[in-house]
Amino acid sequence: MSAKKEPSIWQGFKAFLMRGNVVDLAVAVVIGAAFTNIVNSVVKGIINPLVGAFGTQNLDGYSSCLKGPCTGTGDSATGVRILWGSVLGATLTFVVTAAVVYFLMVLPMSKYLARQEARRKAREGTQEVIEVTELEVLKEIRDALVAQRGSGHDRP
Repeated sequence: MSAKKEPSIWQGFKAFLMRGNVVDLAVAVVIGAAFTNIVNSVVKGIINPLVGAFGTQNLDGYSSCLKGPCTGTGDSATGVRILWGSVLGATLTFVVTAAVVYFLMVLPMSKYLARQEARRKAREGTQEVIEVTELEVLKEIRDALVAQRGSGHDRP
């Protein structure tokens, strides 16, 4: 009887790391982290100054007092403040991030994949036409041979 050798923990770990999904996920995280810097720069350099034209560039400063008196900042603040400016800033950052990802990554990639799919279908379509044509030719040859044999058997 031969005992089946179980893979070691190290071999299992190596197999886990070598799976395509793990590598793809790691690449996506690294690219996402680098892309975050670009989006943050767009928000800080373009969006915030545009918003600043109507008020302040720092949206965190916008707040409303729910229960007064609202004085002070940080730990010494009194009253109940609603910091709607920070929510607005986070929302703008999200919208800009989503727009940049969609228009610079998703839309061009989907158009590229659609073109690739159309080319693949066009190639398959021509192959099918050729295959159907070849099949028809072979059927015609077969029919001609059968007809020729049939006429040959009728001769005395």
